Formats: sequence, structure tokens, C-alpha cells
Amino acid sequence: MLGIELTPEHPVSRLGELGARAEAAGFDTIFCSSHYNNRDPFVALDRIARQTDSARVGPGVANPYDTHPLTLAGKVATLDESSGGRAVFGIGPGDPSTLRNLGVEREQGLSATIQAFKDAQRVWDGERVSREGVHTAADAGLNFEPPQGADIPVYVGGEGPHMCRMAGKHADGLLFNGSHPDDLAWARDRVEEGKSDRPDERGEFELAAYASVSVAADADAARAAARPPVAFIASGAAPPVLQRHGIDPEVADAIGDSIAAGNFEAAFEQVTEPMVDAFCIAGTPEAVAARAEEVLAHADTLVVGSPLGPDLETAIDLTGETLS
Repeated sequence: MLGIELTPEHPVSRLGELGARAEAAGFDTIFCSSHYNNRDPFVALDRIARQTDSARVGPGVANPYDTHPLTLAGKVATLDESSGGRAVFGIGPGDPSTLRNLGVEREQGLSATIQAFKDAQRVWDGERVSREGVHTAADAGLNFEPPQGADIPVYVGGEGPHMCRMAGKHADGLLFNGSHPDDLAWARDRVEEGKSDRPDERGEFELAAYASVSVAADADAARAAARPPVAFIASGAAPPVLQRHGIDPEVADAIGDSIAAGNFEAAFEQVTEPMVDAFCIAGTPEAVAARAEEVLAHADTLVVGSPLGPDLETAIDLTGETLS
């Protein structure tokens, strides 16, 4: 897989065009991020599917807090139907800074995530689900079966040790939000711990570096464009990750507070150069290629994530040419 994230901060018509451009540039999987304050990712993904021929499409990643997991299962199944069997299901505990706006505190993230996709697989397979737990259901099921049935690939989005191990044991892949080789080396160790308990019938597993990438001929312009997504990544990074990169947790918390308050410019201004180095692959095509090679020493594949670069269309072309 060579994946790309298209953030639905743009009109759906443009996202469809960007999806077609990404497929032509060599990307075979297209994810749309899922946040309440952007456009609906499933509407965007349907448009992307209509303007592509073979690329897989899916949320990267949906969460089981702002939408009931079985509603998500129905949305993914619909996408699988509308795309002719090309859907993938990216599912994780979600971004804490934006969920906070909805009055949601992420609790039991591991249980919520695994219950969400296990129940989705059951209803995709025609079963009905009753559950008491992180979420509840009473004899819930779908009235249709997606083309892939229960075999829609599930990619867990997460960074914590337990989430990485769980993905290695239960999912088809892990979308690890990381851009630095040290973080991917750590993630690989955790995934392998989970895979040691993985049943053979679950098949192959992919560790994907879901990496923030910003590329341009001008290295300074690429790094400047990286500041917004790096702010979101830093604000949600676990303390051990911040410690690994020598980043002050209080600064990361302050960035998260600014984001939650809607003071985005203030958040972006607090991003430091070491944060950019830790949480984004940013620079010229040559620099991006070199860092990607270091990351792929530990990951199986790469998902190129926001911001992509100061000029979106050019960045898609450059990253596709550089990495495919």
C-alpha cells in the first residue's frame, strides 16, 4: 500500500479531483480524516470513489464516540457498495482536542475501538449484535451486505502500546501516527508483541506509518506548511513520545488548549522546529525521500498525510513521483 490522506477541509468537488490526481500519481489507497468540524468524510469518499478506478477508499480514521459504531459500520458498508468493493475501515479513538468540543472525553479507547470493528465485522457478515459495554446495541444489524462482506480491511489508528499490540493481534493493519524512524521502530516492537498471539486465519498484517508529510522545492516553505498538522499531532502525543523527542509536555498541553478554544493561529505559533522534525517529514523531495526510507526500515508501508505541502496539487505530484 502507498496511501494518502486527503483532509476534507476543501469542497467535495475539489476532493474528488484530488483523489483522481492522487491515483494517477501512484497512490493506491485514499483516506479522508474524520473530524466534526470538517466536511463529512463519507460524502467526500464517495465522490473520490466516483472519480477513481481502483484506489481503495476509507476514513482515516473514524472514531466510536461521535458516531455510534454500528452506524459507522453501515456507512463503511455503503461506501463499499458505492465503490464496488474498495472500502477500508480506519477506526481509532479519535483526536482528543476536537472531541473535547463535543463534550466527549475519550474513555476506554482500546475497548471502544476493538468493540467497534468487531461488531462491524459481525454485521457485515449478516449477524445481529446485542451488547452492553462501551457502546450498547440491542439486536442491531444491517439490511444489506457489502460486496466484501466481513472481509473489509480494518486498520486501527493509534499510537499507544496497548493499541499497537491489539492491532497486531486483531486487525489487518495499524495506522501509526508517526513520521520519525525512532517512533516507528518502537511501534514495530509493540506490533510484533501483538502478532505473537495472532491467529493464522487472520492473514497478513501491515504496519503503516501514517506520516505527516510536507514537500516543496523550497524547504522553508514546506516546513512552514507543516506547522498546523504538527500542532494537532503534538497536542495529542503521549508523554513517552514527547519525552523521546525532548519536547516539553507543558508546551504540548498549551497547544492543545489553544486548539480546543479555536485559537488555531496561537496553536500554530507555538510549534517549535524540533516538533516539526519529530512529527513531520518536511522539506524538498530529496529530503522527504531520505526520511521516508528511514521510516520504511521499520514500517511496511507509508500513508502520506496532511499537509502534503504549500501547494496541494504540486505536493501530490511530487510525493507520488518521489515515493511510488
